[in-house]
Amino acid sequence: MRLADKFPIEQVRERFPSLSRRDDGRQVIYFDGPGGTQMVDFALESMYRYIRNGMANLHGTFNTSADTDAMLEKGREAVADLLGCKANEVAFGANMTTHAFAIARSLAGFINEGDEIVVTELDHRANVDPWITLARDQGAEIKFLKLDSDKYSLKLDELDQIVTPKTKLVAVGMSSNVTGTVTNLNPVIKRAKEVGALTVVDAVHGVPHLPINVQELDCDILLCSAYKFFGPHVGIAVVRESLFEKLPVYKLKPAPAEIPYKLETGTQNHEGIAGVMGAIQFIEELGYGETRRERLLSGMHAIDEYEQELAAEVENFLRTLPEVTLYRAASGRKTPTFAFTIEGHHSREVTAWLAKNYNICVADGDFYASTMAEVLDVYPSGGWVRIGLAPYNTKEEIQQFKTGLKAYIEQHQKNAVRF
Repeated sequence: MRLADKFPIEQVRERFPSLSRRDDGRQVIYFDGPGGTQMVDFALESMYRYIRNGMANLHGTFNTSADTDAMLEKGREAVADLLGCKANEVAFGANMTTHAFAIARSLAGFINEGDEIVVTELDHRANVDPWITLARDQGAEIKFLKLDSDKYSLKLDELDQIVTPKTKLVAVGMSSNVTGTVTNLNPVIKRAKEVGALTVVDAVHGVPHLPINVQELDCDILLCSAYKFFGPHVGIAVVRESLFEKLPVYKLKPAPAEIPYKLETGTQNHEGIAGVMGAIQFIEELGYGETRRERLLSGMHAIDEYEQELAAEVENFLRTLPEVTLYRAASGRKTPTFAFTIEGHHSREVTAWLAKNYNICVADGDFYASTMAEVLDVYPSGGWVRIGLAPYNTKEEIQQFKTGLKAYIEQHQKNAVRF
């Protein structure tokens, strides 16, 4: 029996109400997970339960307020078990980008004129522009860790030249939201520590697909978003306790000054945080073990193994089409995310046709990885077409995608133009 046949796909699909949607009588196929997964019913129910049972703000003497306080702490503990960090290192917020800009502003006192900040050409701009802004404000220099345009990965052999004793911060992504490349973070973090630099890891595209252990990773800051792993729109920041304690965040004077609350400016999205716990519960129930951490790790391994089998089928198919250029490393660790262009065709034409004729949700554009889009020169074709898999996708849906894409190429090839 193949591994994919062991994964409880029918039970998993039952957990996602939106999978029942039909447009024009046809089932919708969601291949847009990298832009945001569908929400699992545990998350929906957790949000509804919190709202229905009485919403309240924090630190009151009455029960609904005490319930909210307790729920937030349980939410931190759940995230800590998912990511392998301490609960007091977890801060909630609007989204990863907002967290990154807030943290960048708070780090201004650590960065001086003449210092260096290192970002990469592979990353989503949410892990680039906050640090560019910080460098500009403080008179520091920005350096890019380059993209290997043949392997769709970072040129890690240039680490020692790019990360120098003048480097004060290194921002790097765990996995590309375009090519799916999983970066080997160990040498990057090791080199940053050798020169005394802080490390920021964008794990937005990594957490939905990979088991994470922040303590083993040994980074200083890790950022992710719950709407990428079956939950609502809530941003999550993990900040190393020793750094967090001395981080001079911008906050209101009466607001808490202790961690992790000092990074959580204003009233948080309490119902959304309840939903985050529901999303984590879904992953936990796919696993086994004595502790929640063990169940979450094994649940993520189950998701990863199922997705990798589906991904192999998609990759093998795309590589057989002579009209398609697939932007994906030939080897190494990758998430089930595929970016491609079709010679002579604007990417938006492709996604619109697949949506209209097959109810397939695939996205187009640069996906905010604009530096890589420039390096790889995909803007003339409107950027990439991107298909991303989630654990609720099936082999039958992939077959529909294959049928649809071949039909598009056959029907439109005579109208192709040269960009």
